[in-house]
Amino acid sequence: MVNLKRPCPFWADDGHCSIKDCHVEPCPESKIPVGIKAGSSNKYSKAANNSKELEDCEQANKLGAVNSTLSNQSKEAFIDWARYDDSQDHFCELDDERSPDAQYVDLLLNPERYTGYKGPSAWRVWNSIYEENCFKPRSVYRPLNPLAPSRGLCLEKRVFYKLISGLHASINLHLCANYLLEETWGKPCWGPNVKEFTRRFDPVETKGEGPRRLKNLYFLYLIELRALSKVAPYFERSVVDLYTGNGHEDAESKALLLDIFRDTKSFHMHFDEKSMFAGDKKGAKSLKEEFRLHFKNISRIMDCVGCDKCRLWGKLQTQGLGTALKILFSEKEIQSLPENSPSKGFQLTRQEIVALVNAFGRLSTSIKELQNFKVLLQQTR
Repeated sequence: MVNLKRPCPFWADDGHCSIKDCHVEPCPESKIPVGIKAGSSNKYSKAANNSKELEDCEQANKLGAVNSTLSNQSKEAFIDWARYDDSQDHFCELDDERSPDAQYVDLLLNPERYTGYKGPSAWRVWNSIYEENCFKPRSVYRPLNPLAPSRGLCLEKRVFYKLISGLHASINLHLCANYLLEETWGKPCWGPNVKEFTRRFDPVETKGEGPRRLKNLYFLYLIELRALSKVAPYFERSVVDLYTGNGHEDAESKALLLDIFRDTKSFHMHFDEKSMFAGDKKGAKSLKEEFRLHFKNISRIMDCVGCDKCRLWGKLQTQGLGTALKILFSEKEIQSLPENSPSKGFQLTRQEIVALVNAFGRLSTSIKELQNFKVLLQQTR
């Protein structure tokens, strides 16, 4: 679920993209699984979607009547969820699923690709991310052209800058790999655009910046891979069953997700998040909060993207990265989770789960497309 109508909080709306490829097609009501449209982002377990409780809630006219239908365990869970959601651990600003503007979107029907959205509006979004909300090397003057190495920055700020740069590179790769090559008889033809890839990543064309962007893409991939490995215990518990209302598909989805986690554990990790925020306690706490607020601001900037399809995928990938950061800095809470009762201290909303898995999928696709471009470049030489 996503809200593509939230106003930009930083500057006056300069209008949405009118190009037809920018349009997002929402899911019709009949296609939404009953377990998903039950009304709560935290209700992805069968127990939390008990049909009798839902019927009672629909019939209730007063809050007291609703409360009387809930078990003590459910009440405790709801209070815990509310307390956690109000805490300061979120790295992203999530959409309010109760908003009348929120809608369900089938990502398979709205693939990420080049839409023609560019110019001042698109440039202003990335300029704001780099110039105002990113820890930038002091020697970098142009926000989109960081030629100098990250001198004068501590580890945490270097990591932050690399994450944003890697996300930018990944999105650009998707656009290059699914470019509108031609349109004949009203039927568009999408495919890899080697010229566009060269313009964005070639060492000569970018004055050495392109390879650095791609290195940051791999760095971002390792960060999100690490997060998937760390969050595995949360999903391995029997109380989490990814409920949608279709028992067979729910079981299959969880089995596939656990397979992914097992694969991540077999990979030798190259980044240790424990090295971050590890210095003086007061200074480390302040830096972590600054880190979190910077990233949360970036998630809000995605509401300023003028193309709906670009906004959809920008919000999803930003939220996925924010969820990964939330996981990496919640290791103690994840390790102490109870096996057969609602989570205490760490909770993921359905929106965060969807964003985390799909964002990693996008990064994996970027790396696959990068290999494809290497082959295409060799063929053109």
